[in-house]
Amino acid sequence: MFSTIMGLPAHPLVIHAVVVLIPLAALGAIVVAVWPAARERYASLVLAVATLALLSVPLATHTGELLEDHVKRTSLVERHTEMADGLLPFAGLLWLGLAVMVFVRWYSARRTVQWGRYLTVAAAVVAVVGAVASGVQVARIGHSGAKAAWHGVATSSSEHGDRP
Repeated sequence: MFSTIMGLPAHPLVIHAVVVLIPLAALGAIVVAVWPAARERYASLVLAVATLALLSVPLATHTGELLEDHVKRTSLVERHTEMADGLLPFAGLLWLGLAVMVFVRWYSARRTVQWGRYLTVAAAVVAVVGAVASGVQVARIGHSGAKAAWHGVATSSSEHGDRP
């Protein structure tokens, strides 16, 4: 895979897909889970966004592993790496809940089913749990990555009397 894009490390560029798409899919999942009219109109669109978000997670993880080979190993970098490895299951849960909701809506439109409502509620719960968990995890991972990247940078310039 690639470690740079136009000479810049790929990871800081690629993670923006995760940072944008996971919260967008999470918010969309919560809306379609609790609002049936939105589910009818937007569930497929939210599933598409969640699919892109899910696919962006391994890409961000991979570019992060490539970048890790070029940065100083610190406890902050290790913590960020460990936290990032835990995002994929949460994003998968979000995607799965949405996929089941879309499938039940599609299947119920073609056949009369008694279990559709119950499966939709269960899928909505799974989607909301995945949405909240992945949203929180993205924020935690982003914070730990920022700490790892910028730890000591702001304090070192102010300690030397440098002014921005």
